[in-house]
Amino acid sequence: MSTSPGADAPIGIFDSGFGGLTVARAILDQLPDEPILYLGDSARQPYGPRPIAEVRAFALEMLDRLVEEGVKILVIACNSASSAMLRDARERYDVPVIEVINPATRRAARATRNGRVGLIATEATVNSRAYEDAFAAAPHIDLVSAACPRFVEFVEEGVTMSPELLDAARGYLRPIIDAGCDTLILGCTHYPLLTGAISYVVGDGVTLVSSADETAKDVYRVLHDRGLARAEPTPEPAHRFRATGDPGVFAALGRRFLGPEIGAVETGAVPVHRPPSAGTALSKALTT
Repeated sequence: MSTSPGADAPIGIFDSGFGGLTVARAILDQLPDEPILYLGDSARQPYGPRPIAEVRAFALEMLDRLVEEGVKILVIACNSASSAMLRDARERYDVPVIEVINPATRRAARATRNGRVGLIATEATVNSRAYEDAFAAAPHIDLVSAACPRFVEFVEEGVTMSPELLDAARGYLRPIIDAGCDTLILGCTHYPLLTGAISYVVGDGVTLVSSADETAKDVYRVLHDRGLARAEPTPEPAHRFRATGDPGVFAALGRRFLGPEIGAVETGAVPVHRPPSAGTALSKALTT
Protein backbone atom coordinates (compact mmCIF):
# COMPACT_ATOMS: atom_id res chain seq x y z
CA MET A 1 0.00 0.00 0.00
CA SER A 2 1.30 3.46 -0.79
CA THR A 3 0.27 6.73 0.75
CA SER A 4 1.87 10.08 1.47
CA PRO A 5 -0.14 11.76 4.20
CA GLY A 6 0.86 15.22 5.36
CA ALA A 7 1.61 16.53 8.83
CA ASP A 8 -2.04 17.45 9.39
CA ALA A 9 -3.16 13.84 8.92
CA PRO A 10 -4.27 11.97 12.04
CA ILE A 11 -2.39 9.46 14.15
CA GLY A 12 -4.02 6.07 13.60
CA ILE A 13 -4.45 3.95 16.74
CA PHE A 14 -5.76 0.39 16.66
CA ASP A 15 -6.75 -1.98 19.45
CA SER A 16 -9.00 -4.99 19.87
CA GLY A 17 -11.30 -2.88 22.04
CA PHE A 18 -10.99 -0.34 24.86
CA GLY A 19 -7.48 -1.11 26.12
CA GLY A 20 -5.74 1.01 23.52
CA LEU A 21 -7.44 4.06 25.00
CA THR A 22 -4.67 4.01 27.64
CA VAL A 23 -2.19 4.54 24.82
CA ALA A 24 -4.44 7.16 23.21
CA ARG A 25 -4.56 9.02 26.53
CA ALA A 26 -0.76 9.12 26.73
CA ILE A 27 -0.49 10.32 23.12
CA LEU A 28 -3.06 13.06 23.71
CA ASP A 29 -1.15 14.18 26.81
CA GLN A 30 2.25 14.26 25.09
CA LEU A 31 1.04 15.48 21.68
CA PRO A 32 -2.01 17.65 22.44
CA ASP A 33 -1.99 19.32 19.01
CA GLU A 34 -2.21 16.06 17.08
CA PRO A 35 -5.53 14.59 15.86
CA ILE A 36 -6.11 10.89 16.40
CA LEU A 37 -8.26 8.32 14.63
CA TYR A 38 -8.93 5.40 16.96
CA LEU A 39 -10.33 2.09 15.73
CA GLY A 40 -11.42 -0.50 18.30
CA ASP A 41 -12.40 -3.94 17.04
CA SER A 42 -14.79 -4.34 19.96
CA ALA A 43 -17.07 -6.74 18.07
CA ARG A 44 -14.34 -9.37 17.91
CA GLN A 45 -12.61 -8.83 21.23
CA PRO A 46 -10.96 -10.39 23.08
CA TYR A 47 -8.10 -11.26 20.74
CA GLY A 48 -6.12 -13.09 23.42
CA PRO A 49 -7.75 -16.56 23.18
CA ARG A 50 -7.81 -16.55 19.37
CA PRO A 51 -5.27 -18.39 17.17
CA ILE A 52 -2.37 -16.19 16.12
CA ALA A 53 -3.28 -16.53 12.42
CA GLU A 54 -6.76 -15.20 13.13
CA VAL A 55 -5.42 -12.31 15.22
CA ARG A 56 -3.03 -11.45 12.40
CA ALA A 57 -5.84 -11.42 9.82
CA PHE A 58 -8.14 -9.29 11.99
CA ALA A 59 -5.38 -6.83 12.87
CA LEU A 60 -4.20 -6.33 9.28
CA GLU A 61 -7.82 -5.79 8.23
CA MET A 62 -8.15 -3.01 10.81
CA LEU A 63 -4.82 -1.42 9.92
CA ASP A 64 -5.76 -1.47 6.22
CA ARG A 65 -8.81 0.62 7.10
CA LEU A 66 -6.76 3.16 9.01
CA VAL A 67 -4.28 3.50 6.16
CA GLU A 68 -7.15 3.95 3.70
CA GLU A 69 -8.30 6.85 5.89
CA GLY A 70 -4.93 8.55 5.34
CA VAL A 71 -3.30 8.32 8.76
CA LYS A 72 0.33 9.44 8.94
CA ILE A 73 1.49 6.86 11.49
CA LEU A 74 0.08 3.58 12.80
CA VAL A 75 0.07 2.70 16.49
CA ILE A 76 -0.70 -0.95 17.25
CA ALA A 77 -2.01 -0.42 20.78
CA CYS A 78 -2.60 -4.14 21.32
CA ASN A 79 0.01 -6.60 22.58
CA SER A 80 -1.73 -9.62 21.04
CA ALA A 81 -1.78 -7.94 17.63
CA SER A 82 1.78 -6.64 17.96
CA SER A 83 3.07 -10.12 18.74
CA ALA A 84 1.14 -11.63 15.81
CA MET A 85 1.87 -9.29 12.92
CA LEU A 86 4.35 -6.48 13.62
CA ARG A 87 6.81 -7.54 10.91
CA ASP A 88 3.96 -7.96 8.41
CA ALA A 89 2.68 -4.47 9.18
CA ARG A 90 6.06 -2.81 8.75
CA GLU A 91 6.52 -4.51 5.37
CA ARG A 92 2.94 -3.83 4.25
CA TYR A 93 2.60 -0.09 4.88
CA ASP A 94 4.55 2.99 3.82
CA VAL A 95 3.72 4.89 7.02
CA PRO A 96 5.68 4.36 10.26
CA VAL A 97 4.39 1.59 12.54
CA ILE A 98 4.75 1.82 16.33
CA GLU A 99 4.01 -1.08 18.68
CA VAL A 100 3.79 -1.54 22.45
CA ILE A 101 6.08 -4.47 23.32
CA ASN A 102 9.57 -2.99 22.94
CA PRO A 103 8.68 0.24 24.78
CA ALA A 104 7.54 -1.83 27.77
CA THR A 105 10.64 -4.03 27.82
CA ARG A 106 12.93 -0.99 27.68
CA ARG A 107 11.17 0.55 30.65
CA ALA A 108 11.18 -2.69 32.65
CA ALA A 109 14.89 -3.29 32.05
CA ARG A 110 15.62 0.16 33.48
CA ALA A 111 13.24 -0.23 36.40
CA THR A 112 14.19 -3.64 37.82
CA ARG A 113 16.62 -3.79 40.73
CA ASN A 114 16.99 -7.55 41.10
CA GLY A 115 16.66 -8.63 37.46
CA ARG A 116 13.41 -10.55 38.06
CA VAL A 117 10.65 -9.16 35.86
CA GLY A 118 7.08 -10.40 35.74
CA LEU A 119 4.84 -10.27 32.69
CA ILE A 120 1.07 -10.54 32.71
CA ALA A 121 -0.61 -10.68 29.32
CA THR A 122 -3.18 -12.46 27.19
CA GLU A 123 -2.72 -16.08 26.22
CA ALA A 124 -1.83 -15.06 22.66
CA THR A 125 0.93 -12.72 23.82
CA VAL A 126 2.39 -15.17 26.34
CA ASN A 127 2.35 -18.04 23.84
CA SER A 128 4.00 -15.91 21.16
CA ARG A 129 7.09 -15.44 23.38
CA ALA A 130 7.38 -11.94 21.91
CA TYR A 131 8.57 -10.54 25.25
CA GLU A 132 11.26 -13.22 25.57
CA ASP A 133 12.46 -12.19 22.12
CA ALA A 134 12.40 -8.51 23.11
CA PHE A 135 14.51 -9.25 26.20
CA ALA A 136 17.07 -11.27 24.19
CA ALA A 137 19.49 -8.36 24.35
CA ALA A 138 19.20 -8.30 28.15
CA PRO A 139 20.25 -11.80 29.29
CA HIS A 140 20.44 -10.67 32.91
CA ILE A 141 16.62 -10.42 32.99
CA ASP A 142 14.73 -13.40 34.40
CA LEU A 143 11.22 -13.16 32.93
CA VAL A 144 8.27 -14.85 34.64
CA SER A 145 5.10 -14.84 32.51
CA ALA A 146 1.46 -15.44 33.43
CA ALA A 147 -1.61 -15.32 31.20
CA CYS A 148 -4.57 -13.42 32.68
CA PRO A 149 -7.43 -14.05 30.23
CA ARG A 150 -10.25 -12.76 32.44
CA PHE A 151 -8.65 -9.34 32.96
CA VAL A 152 -9.71 -8.19 29.49
CA GLU A 153 -13.26 -9.35 30.19
CA PHE A 154 -13.38 -7.34 33.42
CA VAL A 155 -12.23 -4.16 31.65
CA GLU A 156 -14.57 -4.61 28.69
CA GLU A 157 -17.44 -5.03 31.18
CA GLY A 158 -16.43 -1.86 33.06
CA VAL A 159 -15.44 -3.77 36.22
CA THR A 160 -12.35 -2.34 37.91
CA MET A 161 -13.18 -3.14 41.54
CA SER A 162 -14.95 -6.26 42.77
CA PRO A 163 -14.27 -9.30 44.99
CA GLU A 164 -14.34 -11.50 41.89
CA LEU A 165 -11.66 -9.35 40.22
CA LEU A 166 -9.42 -9.51 43.30
CA ASP A 167 -9.82 -13.29 43.52
CA ALA A 168 -8.80 -13.63 39.88
CA ALA A 169 -5.85 -11.28 40.38
CA ARG A 170 -4.57 -13.27 43.37
CA GLY A 171 -4.61 -16.45 41.32
CA TYR A 172 -2.99 -14.97 38.23
CA LEU A 173 -0.31 -13.06 40.13
CA ARG A 174 0.77 -15.82 42.53
CA PRO A 175 3.65 -17.05 40.27
CA ILE A 176 4.91 -13.47 39.93
CA ILE A 177 4.87 -12.94 43.69
CA ASP A 178 6.44 -16.33 44.44
CA ALA A 179 9.29 -15.61 42.00
CA GLY A 180 10.17 -12.40 43.86
CA CYS A 181 9.72 -10.14 40.84
CA ASP A 182 10.29 -6.47 41.68
CA THR A 183 8.95 -5.22 38.34
CA LEU A 184 5.75 -6.22 36.56
CA ILE A 185 4.96 -5.50 32.91
CA LEU A 186 1.28 -4.93 32.22
CA GLY A 187 1.51 -6.72 28.89
CA CYS A 188 -1.94 -5.81 27.63
CA THR A 189 -3.13 -2.26 27.13
CA HIS A 190 -6.34 -3.11 29.00
CA TYR A 191 -4.45 -3.89 32.19
CA PRO A 192 -3.51 -0.33 33.28
CA LEU A 193 -7.23 0.16 33.88
CA LEU A 194 -6.88 -2.50 36.61
CA THR A 195 -3.78 -0.92 38.20
CA GLY A 196 -5.51 -0.48 41.55
CA ALA A 197 -6.38 -4.16 41.91
CA ILE A 198 -3.04 -5.38 40.54
CA SER A 199 -1.00 -3.10 42.80
CA TYR A 200 -3.11 -4.09 45.81
CA VAL A 201 -2.31 -7.77 45.22
CA VAL A 202 1.42 -7.54 44.40
CA GLY A 203 2.21 -4.81 46.94
CA ASP A 204 3.92 -1.43 46.84
CA GLY A 205 7.38 -2.96 46.41
CA VAL A 206 6.65 -4.02 42.84
CA THR A 207 7.00 -1.44 40.07
CA LEU A 208 4.22 -1.65 37.49
CA VAL A 209 5.26 -0.93 33.92
CA SER A 210 2.71 0.18 31.34
CA SER A 211 3.75 0.63 27.74
CA ALA A 212 1.45 3.62 27.19
CA ASP A 213 3.80 6.48 28.13
CA GLU A 214 6.84 4.89 26.48
CA THR A 215 4.85 4.20 23.31
CA ALA A 216 3.70 7.82 23.20
CA LYS A 217 7.35 8.90 23.46
CA ASP A 218 8.15 6.73 20.44
CA VAL A 219 5.29 8.35 18.51
CA TYR A 220 6.58 11.82 19.47
CA ARG A 221 10.12 10.96 18.36
CA VAL A 222 9.09 9.45 15.01
CA LEU A 223 6.76 12.33 14.11
CA HIS A 224 9.44 14.93 14.80
CA ASP A 225 12.31 12.99 13.23
CA ARG A 226 10.32 12.46 10.01
CA GLY A 227 8.84 15.93 9.79
CA LEU A 228 5.31 14.64 10.38
CA ALA A 229 4.45 16.71 13.45
CA ARG A 230 1.84 19.44 13.01
CA ALA A 231 3.51 22.82 12.58
CA GLU A 232 0.63 24.86 14.03
CA PRO A 233 -1.70 24.16 16.98
CA THR A 234 -4.66 25.67 15.14
CA PRO A 235 -7.21 24.67 14.20
CA GLU A 236 -7.74 22.50 17.26
CA PRO A 237 -7.34 18.81 16.45
CA ALA A 238 -10.50 16.82 15.77
CA HIS A 239 -10.40 13.33 17.27
CA ARG A 240 -12.43 10.47 15.81
CA PHE A 241 -13.30 7.15 17.41
CA ARG A 242 -14.70 4.08 15.68
CA ALA A 243 -15.89 0.76 17.07
CA THR A 244 -16.82 -2.37 15.17
CA GLY A 245 -19.19 -3.28 18.01
CA ASP A 246 -21.90 -1.21 19.70
CA PRO A 247 -20.81 2.45 19.35
CA GLY A 248 -22.99 3.57 22.27
CA VAL A 249 -21.42 1.11 24.68
CA PHE A 250 -17.96 2.02 23.39
CA ALA A 251 -18.64 5.73 23.92
CA ALA A 252 -19.89 5.25 27.48
CA LEU A 253 -16.99 3.10 28.63
CA GLY A 254 -14.54 5.11 26.55
CA ARG A 255 -15.45 8.37 28.28
CA ARG A 256 -15.04 6.66 31.62
CA PHE A 257 -11.56 5.42 30.78
CA LEU A 258 -10.25 8.17 28.46
CA GLY A 259 -12.26 11.28 29.20
CA PRO A 260 -14.40 13.82 27.39
CA GLU A 261 -12.30 13.67 24.21
CA ILE A 262 -14.59 10.85 23.12
CA GLY A 263 -17.65 12.39 21.54
CA ALA A 264 -19.88 10.45 19.19
CA VAL A 265 -18.41 7.08 18.26
CA GLU A 266 -18.70 6.05 14.62
CA THR A 267 -19.68 2.58 13.51
CA GLY A 268 -16.67 0.53 12.45
CA ALA A 269 -15.63 0.48 8.81
CA VAL A 270 -16.04 -3.27 8.36
CA PRO A 271 -19.16 -5.41 8.75
CA VAL A 272 -18.57 -7.94 11.50
CA HIS A 273 -20.80 -10.15 13.61
CA ARG A 274 -20.75 -9.44 17.32
CA PRO A 275 -20.64 -12.36 19.77
CA PRO A 276 -24.22 -12.75 21.06
CA SER A 277 -23.28 -12.18 24.69
CA ALA A 278 -20.90 -9.24 24.23
CA GLY A 279 -23.41 -6.42 24.00
CA THR A 280 -25.56 -7.87 26.77
CA ALA A 281 -22.67 -8.13 29.20
CA LEU A 282 -21.39 -4.64 28.44
CA SER A 283 -24.81 -3.05 28.64
CA LYS A 284 -25.44 -4.73 31.98
CA ALA A 285 -22.12 -3.46 33.30
CA LEU A 286 -23.03 0.11 32.38
CA THR A 287 -26.30 -0.03 34.29
CA THR A 288 -25.03 -1.60 37.50
